[in-house]
Amino acid sequence: MRIGEVARRSGLSRDTIRFYERNGLIASNEGPDRTNSYRDYQEGVFERLQMIDEAQRAGFTISELLMFLRQIEGPVPENLDVEMFLDQKILEVEANIERATRFLHTLRATRNALARST
Repeated sequence: MRIGEVARRSGLSRDTIRFYERNGLIASNEGPDRTNSYRDYQEGVFERLQMIDEAQRAGFTISELLMFLRQIEGPVPENLDVEMFLDQKILEVEANIERATRFLHTLRATRNALARST
């Protein structure tokens, strides 16, 4: 499918999709008509886009996400300590969850206090 369809179904802009492709996060193939520059995306791109979104929301940068994808999809560079990288990212995600949970308690307490005052 073409980029317009991917953009429409994913809710992302064409620029965002192109950015992800330029940075190696998603891939496309040449379209069936080689006389134009249309790219063809496979149905699996939506799962990848969802994972990219979730990873970014969890605090991954584009470069960290690219490193993570390369680790799970291919051979790991010798100079990369995968366990240390993943342990660090797990700690960061757990810290984000902890902060969000604390703020959720604050929001609920505020709502409850407001409900009692009315």
